[in-house]
Amino acid sequence: MRIIFFGTPDFAVPTLAKLLSEPEFEVLGVVTQPDTRRGRGNQMSPSPVKELSLQHDLTVWTPDRIKKDTATLEALKALNADVFVVVAYGQILSQAILDMPKQGCINVHGSLLPKYRGAAPIQWAIANGETVVGITTMQMDAGIDTGAMLLKASIDVAPTDQAESLSAKLAELGANLLIETLRQLDRITPEPQNNSESTYAPMIAKEDWLLDWQKSAIALHNQVRGFYPNCYTNHRGQRLKVTTTEVIPQENSAAPLGTLVELRKNLGFAIQTREGLLLIKEVQPAGKRSQTGWDFANGSRLQIGEAFI
Repeated sequence: MRIIFFGTPDFAVPTLAKLLSEPEFEVLGVVTQPDTRRGRGNQMSPSPVKELSLQHDLTVWTPDRIKKDTATLEALKALNADVFVVVAYGQILSQAILDMPKQGCINVHGSLLPKYRGAAPIQWAIANGETVVGITTMQMDAGIDTGAMLLKASIDVAPTDQAESLSAKLAELGANLLIETLRQLDRITPEPQNNSESTYAPMIAKEDWLLDWQKSAIALHNQVRGFYPNCYTNHRGQRLKVTTTEVIPQENSAAPLGTLVELRKNLGFAIQTREGLLLIKEVQPAGKRSQTGWDFANGSRLQIGEAFI
């Protein structure tokens, strides 16, 4: 089976690696997002998928806008591929591109469709407290994650899972499911999605990172896990990143929301929420390295009753 692979971030790397390790599949080339500036030196860096592709001497295309890049489109069409495999590529494919391969375009999506269509399914699933997540392979159409479903696989969400750890697990699951899908492609009956059951997982905005103490402790805990490592609160006029938390059940309390109500030795400090306490176990103050909540409490000489906004 002759394949062109579309993908960009770390999440897509295991699927490309798996395709390259299976002799029944021939990867003709790879389409990925252009190099971006990253790191302290602000140097131009290739995407994780491009890095792997170059290690295997694959042809790589990095169009700014693939729908408008005539040279790339002509090159892809000339290869006469059987299938395009798409994993977190980052650009919408036009109908002309979807129609190029003989057996269509197969997407590896990080949710159990039709739930969590969109750009950030894993992050939103954790933030919303899902206990089971998964991967769906589907035939791509002109909509956003609306194509007919092919195969699914699911895993439980561990209580300690954050976005990064769960993404890594799902990336491996997706790689194996894609191989299974391609091997059975002629025998699978595509299943249309039930649009009435669909939910959407949009790109995460900066306002999604702010902790709102009017929420429950479990909701805030899931928000920290889902949007790791970016959630924050404000303390003494400075932004304080909150990266690891724990929920402490609590009877009714008269403490104002967002105030420090307890210091727990060697563990951290607890803040009042609408329901329960949120134990802050790891933080990163502005301009500083990560530290435990207990070290931050000691270093800042936190006092009971202090407000976090």
